[in-house]
Formats: sequence, C-alpha cells, structure tokens
Amino acid sequence: MNITVLDELRAYIDPLTPDEHDALERSILAEGCRDALVLWGDILVDGHNRYGICSKHGLPFQTVQNTRFQSMEDVHLWMIDQHLGRRSVSDFQRGVLALRKKEILAARPKPLPAPLPPVSEGEVVVPPPEPRLASREAIAKAARISSATVAQIEKIQKAAAPELVEAVKTGTVSISAAATIAALPAEEQQAAVAGGKKELREAAKRVREGKAASRKPRAEEGEDGAGDPGPLPSGAVDVSDPLVLLEKQVQALQEENAQLKQRVRELETALADAARAA
Repeated sequence: MNITVLDELRAYIDPLTPDEHDALERSILAEGCRDALVLWGDILVDGHNRYGICSKHGLPFQTVQNTRFQSMEDVHLWMIDQHLGRRSVSDFQRGVLALRKKEILAARPKPLPAPLPPVSEGEVVVPPPEPRLASREAIAKAARISSATVAQIEKIQKAAAPELVEAVKTGTVSISAAATIAALPAEEQQAAVAGGKKELREAAKRVREGKAASRKPRAEEGEDGAGDPGPLPSGAVDVSDPLVLLEKQVQALQEENAQLKQRVRELETALADAARAA
C-alpha cells in the first residue's frame, strides 16, 4: 500500500507529548491498531502517530478513504473539527484551532444561498456551505470555551514570545496569565518563562498592578504636582467617593455574572450536542 505522509499535515495539529506517544505505543502493542487511518487518495490525513508506530513494529492496520474532500482546505477543516471533538484537547488548543478555522472560512468565496429542496424524486440536494465564524462568540462556541478566553488567546497569538506560547501549551502558565504577560517586551517574557512558574506568576502580577496604578487618579496632586487637584475633567469619575466605588463594583459583578451565564449556556449547548451524538 502506498501511503504519502505530508509534513504539512503531520505538523498541522500540535504533536503528542512524549508521554502521550509512549502511552499510545503501549496501547497499540497490547491491543493492535483499532482505529483505521484516514486517507485522501494516497495522502495520510489522520493517524500519523498510529502509522509511525505500526510501521516501526511491523503491525497491521486498516485504512478508510474520505471521498468528500475537494481541496487541501477541506482536509484542514476536517482535521480541525476532529480535534475540536476530542476531550483531550486543551482550551488553548481549542481556541487556536477555532481561530484557524475562522481564517480558512473567511478566505473562501462567499457562500452561495442554500439550494432549494428537491422537486422530484431522486434529485440530489447539495448541503449548504458551512457558515463563517464571523464573531468572537461564534468562535467560542465552536471551541467550547468562553469569549473572554478567545480574546486572551488572540492576544497571545499576536504578542507572546515563542517561549511564552510553549509555556501555555505545556500548562506551565494559564491562558489568562500568559495574555497579561504578553504585554511585556519579548526579553522580559523570555526571562519570566526561564524563571519558571513562580516568576511567571510574579510577572503577571507586576503587569496587573502596573495597569491598576496607571488608572488611579492623582488625588493629592494638582497640575503643578501639589495641592488641590481641582475639578475633575469632564466625564471623569470621582473614585474617592464611596458610593461611586460601590457602583463600580456592582457594575463589575454584573459583567462577570453575564460572562458566567454565557459560559453556562455554552456548556449546556455542548452537553446537548454530546447527548445527540451519543
């Protein structure tokens, strides 16, 4: 059997960790290769690790053809959807894959209107094209994570040093902390990663405290640096007033509550989808 392995596809999804690969190898040696490898013609689409292990040990395996692919983009989208459906995929990986899916769908020609139902027996109805992920909420739903997490992953992809991205992938630092640290210069990000978990936590804390300090009003300084600060600028909020502080806290809690409700709705949708699939 001729099987072509493309580096593009083998590296398209983050590889297994050494421990995960060793566990898969032990399973295949003990029970055989139970899942068929997915091919597109002679191109290997899914099962690169299983194929490598079976080839190494001379073990038999089954293959199945996916004839629905029309282009490499179709292959990429299928691979993304397969991995988004797996429980072992981390939230960071889910977000990255969903954002990648958004880019692929956005680059495609604008979908045509859905075809009409068949008017005669035997007429084939072409399924409508997959809708684009046009909003952060749609991306979050596809990835089964919150919209806030999607925003944080976008920040990491845009500004994080490679070392910081790797730290997120390995779980050394959380997504939220990494998004905060990404605001630092690359050299400081690299130094934080080199310092380990404790230094990463301290770096995130410094950034947050710096942002909080920059938002504090100069309550005791005027324009010349001393004395009465004078009247507040138009539209500014007097945070020295306890009532104003309480109102701000209530507003923050309301926003947090709205985010939690959205997360619950997303989880309920995911649970319903899983129940229907089962």
